[in-house]
Amino acid sequence: MAVWNPDNIKDVAESIGIASLNEDVLQALSSDIEYRLSQVLEEALKFMRHSRRMTLSTQDVSQALRVLDIEPLYGYESTRPLRFGEASIGPGQPLFYVEDEEVDFEKLINAPLPQVPREISITAHWLAVEGVQPSIPQNPTPADSRGQELVPKGPGANPNLAAINGSDNVTIKPLVKHVLSKELQLYFSNVCNAILDENNDENRVAALASIRTDPGLHQLVPYFVNFIAEKVTHNLNDLFILTETLQITSALLENKHLLLDPYVASIIPPVLTCLVGRHLGLSSEPLSHHPLRNIAAALLGSMCRKYAKSSRTLKPRLARTCLKHFLDPTKPLGANYGGIIGLQAIGGTEVVRALILPNVKDYESILREPLDDEGSPKQAEAEAVLTALIGALQTLEDDSVSGMNGLTNGNAGSESQNLEAKVGQLVAGRVLAMGRPQFVKALLNA
Repeated sequence: MAVWNPDNIKDVAESIGIASLNEDVLQALSSDIEYRLSQVLEEALKFMRHSRRMTLSTQDVSQALRVLDIEPLYGYESTRPLRFGEASIGPGQPLFYVEDEEVDFEKLINAPLPQVPREISITAHWLAVEGVQPSIPQNPTPADSRGQELVPKGPGANPNLAAINGSDNVTIKPLVKHVLSKELQLYFSNVCNAILDENNDENRVAALASIRTDPGLHQLVPYFVNFIAEKVTHNLNDLFILTETLQITSALLENKHLLLDPYVASIIPPVLTCLVGRHLGLSSEPLSHHPLRNIAAALLGSMCRKYAKSSRTLKPRLARTCLKHFLDPTKPLGANYGGIIGLQAIGGTEVVRALILPNVKDYESILREPLDDEGSPKQAEAEAVLTALIGALQTLEDDSVSGMNGLTNGNAGSESQNLEAKVGQLVAGRVLAMGRPQFVKALLNA
């Protein structure tokens, strides 16, 4: 038989609109209430024993409710023991209440007055001397100042209290103090929106011009770098966005007031992606991505010329990456094209002579099959790659000695054989068809 009186359960049920309850339900609820109460009391007794006390307090019950993941009761915390009085409201129905403390007015009037507080006074001290804060008790220590800056402030600073007050959807201030002013944040947002707006060329040109010439963009440089990386990563199929992100990079590099040396390592990956990426733009337009790759190659060349002295490993690392994409037969022809123009832009004649020319003959096997596939998109891409390859080799002619004009090494037949042995039959045929003896001479002497 349940110790808890089922009539109490019936009264609560009637107060919430349940007119009648089955006796079996009353007995089950009574047993469950007894179990829950005993569970709470056992946990509360544990807190009491660990506190080495012999009296159970309301604080022990509140801690037990928290341990059992039950919302605690509010309003019963007290440092003094509570005295309960009993009042009878009918036969067998006692009512317990908390007795109020009786105050004797005579004792209260005759009690001694409290000590008079000190008189308010003002004392002057040095807050800072020539910009240095002196270490005196009146001034906060540097550790206190730093800790105070990182503490969130406002009504929603404590999420637990905000949830209790019903305002748990407030925005909590971040721990790191934002260094950008509202003006710079608004400028950054407007510039990015203007650059990515396809329908307003005037605003786009004005925004790029501002990035190119504005001397007060030092704080926005990491935000622009992050913006470029994010747009390139998530918009590989949109050539317009990729092109505009490269235009932003170019504008930053052209700004003479900005120090970009610490950000070179973060700027290069998006540019390399636009240069040697596997799939850029829509596959239905096979040559539409070549202008984008040309812009990326020009940017890499500009960065190598500008930052090679401060980063001595920059040019070798870029050359190694472009060479890998140039010679990898598993890469698409667009990536091969990017590798070729990238090598040419990075080191000019020296890189062409050392890295491209020795590998032209071996690369011919990659171009043979797509060139023979007439009418296919791959044939157009292969032709573009072959044109880029011959264009890179032409830098050797520009670097040759002008006094070699008109000179020959024997007859034309031997030159043709020597050229085929050096650069392969495909490239040699295209070079000989151009009818430029000095170009042939430069390739044979390189």
